[in-house]
Amino acid sequence: MEFYENKQEAEKAVLVAVDTGEYDCTSSLDELEELANTAGAEVVGFITQKRDKPDNATFLGSGRLEELAEFVENNEVDLVITDSELSPVQQRNVENAVKVRVIDRTTLILDIFAQRAQSNEGKLQVELAQLKYNLPRLIGQGNKLSRLGGGIGTRGPGETKLESDKRHIRRRIKNLEDELDELEKRRNLQRVRREKDRVETVVIVGYTNAGKSTLMNTLTQAGILAKDMLFATLDPTSRALSLPDGRKVMLIDTVGFIRRLPHNLVEAFKSTLEEAVCAKVILNVCDASDPECQEHIEVTEELLTQLGCVDKPIITVFNKCDIEGADTDIAGRENAVKISAITGDGLDDLLNAISKALPPSRARVEMIIPYTDGGVAAVLRKDGVIFSEDYRENGLYFDILADVEIIDRYKEYCI
Repeated sequence: MEFYENKQEAEKAVLVAVDTGEYDCTSSLDELEELANTAGAEVVGFITQKRDKPDNATFLGSGRLEELAEFVENNEVDLVITDSELSPVQQRNVENAVKVRVIDRTTLILDIFAQRAQSNEGKLQVELAQLKYNLPRLIGQGNKLSRLGGGIGTRGPGETKLESDKRHIRRRIKNLEDELDELEKRRNLQRVRREKDRVETVVIVGYTNAGKSTLMNTLTQAGILAKDMLFATLDPTSRALSLPDGRKVMLIDTVGFIRRLPHNLVEAFKSTLEEAVCAKVILNVCDASDPECQEHIEVTEELLTQLGCVDKPIITVFNKCDIEGADTDIAGRENAVKISAITGDGLDDLLNAISKALPPSRARVEMIIPYTDGGVAAVLRKDGVIFSEDYRENGLYFDILADVEIIDRYKEYCI
């Protein structure tokens, strides 16, 4: 008996882009290549064309499309990946020309997310994004796929497979949205519980592959996956973190951002990304060794603005500063620190910056407590630090350091 090992060979892919001048085409293609490698494809070539806008019918011009078809045939390419989103018509026409599968950047990102999702919520979010993206791209195949009924009065074309598929997908989208609504309610209850227990949250956000998970592991020993690949982490992870001033916070790691993150994906992951909206402090982690570090920071800031986080304290964290050639100049930058999550350099500065950015948990005030409210005086003695206490005509005088919550509770006694 002989045994044979089944080896799954990587799909050969060619990357295609139309350079309209709207963004840096070269950088975007480099990122698309990283995405393709992350998905398990082997990139064997690039084809670009300068145009004012992609062709409405074939994405590329006719001459360039012929070159692409010839390249695909000569190099045994299995897959064509475009750097821009394709319309259903464009996708069908390009596939007819090259005779292999054609996907766009959005489909590729959704595929990577489908591979990476581990939690039930993550899987639901990815499936919802995929279905919403694919629904307008369903293409019927004519009457040959018609569903015929049996008996008199049911003959004829009947319900086409296209119509049936659309109805099925719409039902599934509704079911997924209902399930995610229930999960979001549960997440909101957890947030309310954290607020009630006065648990303050710090959220790690940033461009994908900036070292967010490595930072999380270094600070909290979370043990989550940290690899040199795009979107290594999809599901949020929460761990307790002790700060130098003695306070404890909840540190939350989130999904990485990327240029032109698909709208459906942002919508599907909104409940997860809302951790940033409810956080007391946001850490915008960037890869200081990446030549496009500043652009990555801006992409993250733009997405945070879309989520409504403009009024939150944001600390820009320049990670990987141990790498030669890294951008370590933070002069003139407000709320910025430079660190290395691998070596631990600068982590003390980061923790101090978090402590400083958090709203004060305690305050020193003066109070007059009426003698009729002796219970309030007992609470203050128990939970606060009394600097001085004096019996006066109108009540008991306190010079006290106490939690902000206690001071707010008895603010009518403050003088």
